[in-house]
Amino acid sequence: MQLFLASYRFGAHRDRFLALAGDRRRIAVIANACDSWGEAARGSALTSDLAPLRRLGFDAHEIDLRDFVGGADDLRTALTDAGLVWVRGGNTFVLRAQLARTGGDRLLPQLISQGTIGYAGYSAGACVLTPSLRGLDAVDDPTEVEPTCGVEPIWTGLGLVAQAIVPHCDSDPDSAAVAQRYRRDGVAHWALTDDQVIVVDGGSPQLL
Repeated sequence: MQLFLASYRFGAHRDRFLALAGDRRRIAVIANACDSWGEAARGSALTSDLAPLRRLGFDAHEIDLRDFVGGADDLRTALTDAGLVWVRGGNTFVLRAQLARTGGDRLLPQLISQGTIGYAGYSAGACVLTPSLRGLDAVDDPTEVEPTCGVEPIWTGLGLVAQAIVPHCDSDPDSAAVAQRYRRDGVAHWALTDDQVIVVDGGSPQLL
């Protein structure tokens, strides 16, 4: 299993991401955490991720989960063809709902665990892999899910890592307050600065 989970993009560990990517040059960008933002803002956010990946030499293209509702087999093919997935930040609850609507919440754990694809995600793209999204409603609004996705919010994550992730703890007071609440309540978590990343490369998670 290969994971690169960050607070913000590459953090201070771009070289570690490149090492994990290896020879794989095709990378699928999932920007559905931004689906509640409106198309102009969403498009700008997508471009802001495609551009740096392309400058690094990747063949970066979007997989829009909205195109795969009811099409899990097609989504499996698209993810497998890419080999690497990059999942950007936004609203964690919206991203979780879009994954559920497409079967991506079943496909990603399978493909990642089998080593078929590598996964890189930051902010919401990292948080969605945790066991539970409880507490993140202090920073992401779950009421955006129903008007955007047509379903109720889902409070469980994909469970590919064993504890919660709180990004932006050095740049967002609300995130820092979530980490403080987790500490008070005994919730196991990683509190990430925007420089820090969690890397899994066939073994246990490493906080860098």
